[in-house]
Amino acid sequence: MTLLDIRDLKVAIGSVRALAGVDLTVARGEVVGLVGESGGGKSMIARSVVGLLPRGARATGQVLFGGRDVLTMDAAELAAHRGAGAAICFQNPRGALSPTRSVGRQLTDRLITHQGMDAAGAREAAVALFESVGIRSAARRFTAYPHELSGGQAQRVMISLATGCAPGLLIADEPTTGLDVTLTREILRRFRAAADDEDRGVLLISHDLASIARICDRLIVLNAGSVVEHGPTAGLLTAPAHPYTRALLAAVPDPNKPAAYRPLTGPEDSGASSAGSRPGDPGRAPAAPEAGDEVVRVEDAHVVYGSRFGAGGHHALRGVSLTVRAGETVGVVGESGSGKSTLARLMLGLITPARGTVTLVGQDPARLRGRKLRELRRRAQLVFQDPIGSLSPRRTVADAVAEPLRAAGMGAAERAGRVAAVLERMGLDGSYADRRPHELSGGQAQRVGIARALAGEPDLIVFDEPTSALDVTVQAQILKVIGEVTAERGRGSVFISHDLATVRGFCDRVVVLYLGRIVEEGPVEEVFARPRHPYTMALLAAAPTLTGPEETGRVHLTRDPDEAAPGGGCALAPRCPFAEDACRAEEQELRPLGGVRVACRRAGELPDLHGAER
Repeated sequence: MTLLDIRDLKVAIGSVRALAGVDLTVARGEVVGLVGESGGGKSMIARSVVGLLPRGARATGQVLFGGRDVLTMDAAELAAHRGAGAAICFQNPRGALSPTRSVGRQLTDRLITHQGMDAAGAREAAVALFESVGIRSAARRFTAYPHELSGGQAQRVMISLATGCAPGLLIADEPTTGLDVTLTREILRRFRAAADDEDRGVLLISHDLASIARICDRLIVLNAGSVVEHGPTAGLLTAPAHPYTRALLAAVPDPNKPAAYRPLTGPEDSGASSAGSRPGDPGRAPAAPEAGDEVVRVEDAHVVYGSRFGAGGHHALRGVSLTVRAGETVGVVGESGSGKSTLARLMLGLITPARGTVTLVGQDPARLRGRKLRELRRRAQLVFQDPIGSLSPRRTVADAVAEPLRAAGMGAAERAGRVAAVLERMGLDGSYADRRPHELSGGQAQRVGIARALAGEPDLIVFDEPTSALDVTVQAQILKVIGEVTAERGRGSVFISHDLATVRGFCDRVVVLYLGRIVEEGPVEEVFARPRHPYTMALLAAAPTLTGPEETGRVHLTRDPDEAAPGGGCALAPRCPFAEDACRAEEQELRPLGGVRVACRRAGELPDLHGAER
């Protein structure tokens, strides 16, 4: 039974044509994927279905839901339609959630309004919904406010709000952006279950083709406001007819195959400087590391964050040891909450370990103050996850890129020349220098972020999820830029990502983190081709690909909403399908096994489930 029937939908905002005659249908029990690049009109379709078009938008055509045209509904009819008829899960959860009310209160209000529950029943159902989308310690998080949640947790709350309305049609607008591979799979299975078990229609909007292809019955490809191709998922993936569809598919990385993001040799004009030409303090030039020199060393680092929920705090890192050398790129992977971003801040000297040491280009940040600490921090730079949010809305591109040079005391004329050079290297001509962040696309903003990091010629660059907010074609372009940067021999790089395919594309070594511990570490090709730790096996099994259906016979972790108690043996034991009694009693330490190091007492005897399916 057709639930949603859009016919010749056209939307214009001022002189801009957002949609140009779109036709699509969604039936009960069906999951339909809507894919395309940013700015193609995907979110405009979603807003049309729930009657939330921007002010000043002009819409023609029909958006039929249950036989009634949403475009002609009055305010009362739209209020009844939103929630019970169609519910939308927005892409930006922080913008959609109320900052003044706890997330539990926001969900119980919806359950009371749309499902007629009493307060006690709504609270119980809300906790169950939070657990179903992977929120750890759901009862405790019930009283949390949006600003107290991570980006991934806020996104899970948003999904709970949408499903809690019990709609006939569930619209998910980029629901897995920023989520790790295991949670992405769980969330998408939740949408599949909404269609199969609850007989809902699901319209899934995403730029992540590989992820949604596993659960979609049909795919619709949108480009510049028009549908260019549609059809059953299997047929569209194996025999795409339109050039745009073929380009989208070609841009999707595969974690099972090495990608070519890095040049075979460093570019001659890469900007790797000799010791005498490095910028910074104009009065002296710090010695630049040569290929193979140690850039950063972390030894037995423990990081503990305080908690408003009581004593004890959160142990974010537990005994982490890691070395990064000039000329190499180290990938850091793991689920949300595993400690990846904390490790990045630690290496950059932004936080001090409760125990252990950090050495950055031969110096301990914890022992420096004032000017010397600022100079050391200039030698380690961060490229942020959110390209737009990391730039000040008041500053022009030129001001943003010049910021580290200004802090280092470089003169205005030299700053201007350096800014122009790094922008040109990022493929941005002089016209971008006077633009502000709102005038940039996501890809352009990330190029500015990389240019800002490169401006001071740092010895270490940390890339923290630099492509998670970008669509696949822009991702491919940015990854090639990052590949050139990481190929430089005089600089160390750390690449933090949920996307295992990009890590395999240009990292030399990979470190796998779980609940603040390194569980496996080694050359990237060896770890990916023959993972030894069950957690690494599970991450690779969850990584989406366009080749073949959902994997079977591979390692899957049982879902454990609460973190394992510290000191209770292996931290993964409550979720591990191979765990024995000894695993739950003995703390696991990294030990050599072949060419890697792995923290699992059973690593040498586990079956090669990952390699067996290659």
